[in-house]
Amino acid sequence: MMEEPRAHRPVLLDESVAALAIRPDGVYIDGTFGRGGHSHLVLEGLGEAGRLIGIDKDPEAVIHAQEAFGGDGRFVIERGSFAMLAAIAAQHGVAGKVDGILLDLGVSSPQLDQAERGFSFLQEGPLDMRMDPETGFSAADWLMGAEAKEIADVLKTFGEERHARRIARAIVAARQEHPIRTTRQLSEIVSAANPAWEKGKHPATRSFQGIRIFINRELEDLERFLDQVLDVLAPGGRLAVISFHSLEDRMIKRFMRDQAKGDRFPPGVPVTQAQLNPKLRLLGKAIRAGKAEIEENPRSRSAVLRVAERLS
Repeated sequence: MMEEPRAHRPVLLDESVAALAIRPDGVYIDGTFGRGGHSHLVLEGLGEAGRLIGIDKDPEAVIHAQEAFGGDGRFVIERGSFAMLAAIAAQHGVAGKVDGILLDLGVSSPQLDQAERGFSFLQEGPLDMRMDPETGFSAADWLMGAEAKEIADVLKTFGEERHARRIARAIVAARQEHPIRTTRQLSEIVSAANPAWEKGKHPATRSFQGIRIFINRELEDLERFLDQVLDVLAPGGRLAVISFHSLEDRMIKRFMRDQAKGDRFPPGVPVTQAQLNPKLRLLGKAIRAGKAEIEENPRSRSAVLRVAERLS
């Protein structure tokens, strides 16, 4: 029987929605609808002429959106990845007219809380890890067929796991004895193989992160999203992105910084600010959760919110 997830308040909820500077008649996109925490707050700021498009690849999130907001004519939910941003915006006739886009990256608390989704190393469940369980392959299926080098590369690249090769060898050895089908099996294998447990962090944290990011192509989706976002935002439109690990944050920081600098010219060539043609303006420094929020939700400790505004 499916466990009912606890009520989920998104990390940096007030800060991220405030960063969008909601206009009553504005058009907004919540690229990671989840359980609708951000969307609910955005809708509170919209008038009758406002519009909000939610996007989520998780079918459970889409069902929740339809149940929670289905009667609100200002809102529509699209099932898919935020990497489909441009196509979804064009479908709704808002390409180049969007006043704010919000992303809250990574796995959501409801997904972690449901053992049967296979994201958590703290609960026993099938080793799945797919945000959309109807597409792609599960973590269990991939681990059964991948070579040790491929596993190690995933753990190191996406999990930033220093002991990736050692853990990968342990996974391959273990699967020769028994198929690795549950989160607890994988957690125990990784924990036993990890020689250096980080203080305050479960020894399987990085490995689970790496496998999840790989299975869901999370960094590929983010790169595709960033390639499209300038064509979707209206002049003055804002982009707010919450990330939870350094790989994502580096991508976002680099993108915003590069677009704020503008076009590149050879060294020594005199150019004006107008000729540089910057596409974004950075709005303040990175925002992190305060002490009270961290105490309430320890996951918020690693959250980083970055905000930028589209220039004309």
